[in-house]
Amino acid sequence: MNMTEREIGKPGDRAIVLLSGGLDSSTVLAWARSEGRTCFALSFDYGQRHRIELERAAEIAALLGAAEHRVVDIDLRAFGGSALTDDIEVPKDRIDAHGRHGGRDPEEDIPITYVPARNTIFMSFAMAYAEVREAAEIWLGINAIDYSGYPDCRPEYLAAFQEMSDLATRAGVEGKGPRFRAPLAELSKVDIVRKARELGVPVERTISCYDPDAEGTPCGRCDSCVMRQAAIGRA
Repeated sequence: MNMTEREIGKPGDRAIVLLSGGLDSSTVLAWARSEGRTCFALSFDYGQRHRIELERAAEIAALLGAAEHRVVDIDLRAFGGSALTDDIEVPKDRIDAHGRHGGRDPEEDIPITYVPARNTIFMSFAMAYAEVREAAEIWLGINAIDYSGYPDCRPEYLAAFQEMSDLATRAGVEGKGPRFRAPLAELSKVDIVRKARELGVPVERTISCYDPDAEGTPCGRCDSCVMRQAAIGRA
């Protein structure tokens, strides 16, 4: 797609934003826009069982003023191993209505909704997109507090990926590689909801459910639904 200089913005103001259509990534897109970034939203059709998130991602990208929204097709169903890509039941009722994990340590219980290497794959695509668009930053919505035990949402993971990016790309070795930004990393889910409202994110149009029905109605019982509902109530 050819874009005008005005549409694409100045290199220092360009940002790639990983956008799933969920609350966190939508908040990150709005946050980047509030800081004057020209945002290039990137979503993935990775073989997920529920297509509604791609529809919502397109809607959110338009509503929040992304300069471009691309959907990349990859197929993680080839490997399976996750309730989001395979015929595996999504766990329900693991946490209570307050978002508490019933005394378990989430770091010791990586749930079956974890998709093997998904963030690493997505961020690698974002690196390539950033080189082409000469983007100075890559924004993502990972969270180290309410992260449900996913190993690729921790600060040490992001720091390691930043180092790898600086070594693995032409822009990186030339000292012009993008900086990874994860502004939600240390925020609670309640604080994320508050920030979303402050930034004008249409929270009701975001979808976070791991197991929505055919019409996109959230199940209300998976980890993501319960944590979201608890945070909205408290916020």
